[in-house]
Amino acid sequence: MHRILRRRQLKGRLNALFLHDKMEHTKVIELVNEALQTNDSLFLIEVKVTADAKIFVVVDGDQGVTLKECIRISRYIENNLDREVEDYALEVMSAGLSEPLKVRRQYQKNIGKTLTLKLKEGTLVEGILDSIDEDGLNLSWEARETKPLGKGKITVTKNAKFAFEELKEAKVKIIFN
Repeated sequence: MHRILRRRQLKGRLNALFLHDKMEHTKVIELVNEALQTNDSLFLIEVKVTADAKIFVVVDGDQGVTLKECIRISRYIENNLDREVEDYALEVMSAGLSEPLKVRRQYQKNIGKTLTLKLKEGTLVEGILDSIDEDGLNLSWEARETKPLGKGKITVTKNAKFAFEELKEAKVKIIFN
């Protein structure tokens, strides 16, 4: 995960409404989206603005996110926020490997990889992400089952569709070969 941290000193009077106001949060999102327009493979995951004027931006990319891109996005945002109004900290980072998937485009980029799902009901499911659509995702996995005839077990392939609303969390399983 790449992290870029920028801290700007207060120049002028403090405006207590800066970044606490929903309009400023929306402004940061707009700036991130503008910065992302120059690279179609990048997309926004999340923007958090804290009460103590810290801005956290998380981006991802179809082929990952480079440190150079995090720096470029960070500079674009800080060049378009009014530094004369308030002191703020800005941190632009790539989505971490161990972080849960948050947007559908992350699922799309991970088709063919193993996911671990935590369902809202409490069940854990692990399988290969076969496909996604607007309603949910399809997983497949192998399971050992008792033979229909005779003794012993056989390996069968199971498939299931999970609605996004059923998911509490989905993570890509990191496999080392």
